Amino acid sequence: MEAATEFPNKEAFRQAVVNTLERRLFYIPSFKIYRGVAGLYDYGPPGCAVKSNVLAFWRQHFVLEENMLEVDCPCVTPEVVLKASGHVDKFTDLMVKDEKTGTCYRADHLLKDFCKDKLEKDTNLAAEKIAELKHILAVLDDLSPEELGAKIKEYGITAPDTKNPLSAPYPFNLMFQTSIGPSGLSPGYMRPETAQGIFVNFKDLYYYNGNKLPFAAAQIGQAFRNEVSNPSRITIWLFAFQDGHVWLLMSVEVVVFLLLLISVFEVTFTLSRKKEYGLNMKGKLQISPRQGLLRVREFTLAEIEHFVDPDDKSHPKFSEVAKLEFLMFPREDQVSGKSARRIAIGEAVSQGIVNNATLGFFIGRVYLFLTHLGIDKERLRFRQHLANEMAHYAADCWDAEIECSYGWIECVGIADRSAYDLRAHTKLVIAPVKKELGLAFKGNQKMVVEALEAMEEKEAMEMKATLESKGEAEFRVCTLGKDVIIKKNMVTISKETKKEHQRVFTPSVIEPSFGIGRIIYCLYEHSFYTRASKDGDEQLNVFRFPPLVAPIKCTVFPLVQNQKYEEVAKRIAKSLTAAGISCKIDITGTSIGKRYARTDELGVPLAITVDSTSSVTIRERDSKQQIRVSIEEVASVVKEVTDGLSTWGDVLWKYPTHSS
Repeated sequence: MEAATEFPNKEAFRQAVVNTLERRLFYIPSFKIYRGVAGLYDYGPPGCAVKSNVLAFWRQHFVLEENMLEVDCPCVTPEVVLKASGHVDKFTDLMVKDEKTGTCYRADHLLKDFCKDKLEKDTNLAAEKIAELKHILAVLDDLSPEELGAKIKEYGITAPDTKNPLSAPYPFNLMFQTSIGPSGLSPGYMRPETAQGIFVNFKDLYYYNGNKLPFAAAQIGQAFRNEVSNPSRITIWLFAFQDGHVWLLMSVEVVVFLLLLISVFEVTFTLSRKKEYGLNMKGKLQISPRQGLLRVREFTLAEIEHFVDPDDKSHPKFSEVAKLEFLMFPREDQVSGKSARRIAIGEAVSQGIVNNATLGFFIGRVYLFLTHLGIDKERLRFRQHLANEMAHYAADCWDAEIECSYGWIECVGIADRSAYDLRAHTKLVIAPVKKELGLAFKGNQKMVVEALEAMEEKEAMEMKATLESKGEAEFRVCTLGKDVIIKKNMVTISKETKKEHQRVFTPSVIEPSFGIGRIIYCLYEHSFYTRASKDGDEQLNVFRFPPLVAPIKCTVFPLVQNQKYEEVAKRIAKSLTAAGISCKIDITGTSIGKRYARTDELGVPLAITVDSTSSVTIRERDSKQQIRVSIEEVASVVKEVTDGLSTWGDVLWKYPTHSS
């Protein structure tokens, strides 16, 4: 049953999903009792279980099947690492500022909203203007800061709240800065990705792998980005003409509504008193919508770094995915205004649409991973990055985008990072020749050695070039307070390289990077639907999770409150737990229909009803069909279905059906 047939619009559908997720504690705003912090969320028990199941399948599908090396690196990263990788200088979003109030906005979001609003609401637009606006939306990520600023000025786009003029776009670094140690002299950042922890350990991982390429390393962990989204505002005016009477005029519902807004969103609430009118209560609620789990400041990444010879990017298992056909959106099609089209991944590689076979292999594997989780293959596409959109390190990059009520959302990036990262982290080796320095500087030798070893890479490479061309170089030793002359025989400066069969090269890196929270949210939307109750008097919510990711695999219900049935239920639950199947007993006195509805809303695929001491019924969530199974066989049947060894259709014909 498609969600579109159930709800009048995307917003109504989204609200139904979010309400169900929060009410059933899949996730909730963090620090809610302290008014919350936008962009931070807590996973509740079922949300934790779904996330754990998704990550377990990720490990199975990638780490185990591809024999990857898994690592776990710290979240706090020294500045020098992220400086070398380019994140300190280039990991930015383009912002514009209200020139009077100083409020900041994402420049691309303002232009995108303007174009969409015009296309949707202005019925008098000329065909040329429609084509122009659609073209801007297609190449939005490809616009330079100057082009973005020019379009904002051309269209007269102003600050949404005040209509004040906006500044020119400027870069805003998305990383959270911190310091390491009590002195504050060692700057660092909360990592914006997990990849750099793998790159700086490449030498040891390469050795662990027997000095052989290709190989892949993987990591699951938290990452942090100081995301910015454009705020929207709601202003509420409440008046009273007698002191204190305002509270008598407010209904309980209004108070609860205000408290809910205050607790869930970032809120500014002000009170002012005007003598001539008594009490004037003015509430300004500033809400920063962050698209739920789609745009958060702390999130879980699962990343793979596949190291490969840059001269041979073939993959021995590419033939296993080559025939997979799915929606792809190449760069040329985007720029020319075409739509995504179905292409076999083997064809995309052979035609040069996808850069190489290893990149194509991982695109295919990502497709299989997402569709096995329960993502609708008709609402999944792979979009190639536009030229200016390309990350600073990438030679080619594709995003797995999933369509949900917010539109097409990037959930996985699959990039050919070339050799950028390993070159950036290639170890600089400065080896002072202490004997020669001792002869030249005698008692000052130690200070000269320490100064040489502390050189930054740029200074060291400049000295290396000067020594090679002139034989000597001037060098400032701060602790001596003077310049000294360093000769070629006093120091050796080099960069460490890797050798294989005597050929010196830096491996290229193919990187699939998974935003786990985004995948899970899209999975929630793709799995959600409603259906009429048995009496037809209400709509019941259902999550059709595949058993692979369902938070609970099975529930056990005694049909009525009866000690014998309850004992059987406990015995069955124990056998399910022993088989590694998560289950839940519900012995409340509510009707069996209501208990089914509660577990359907959690996405539980199977429900066992104990109505005798020798056999039970097993009900499947989506079809609501039931079979009768002996107590001794229950655990094996449930495990067969939830482990994916058999489908419900497979077991349906093996056992007698039961009509409730």
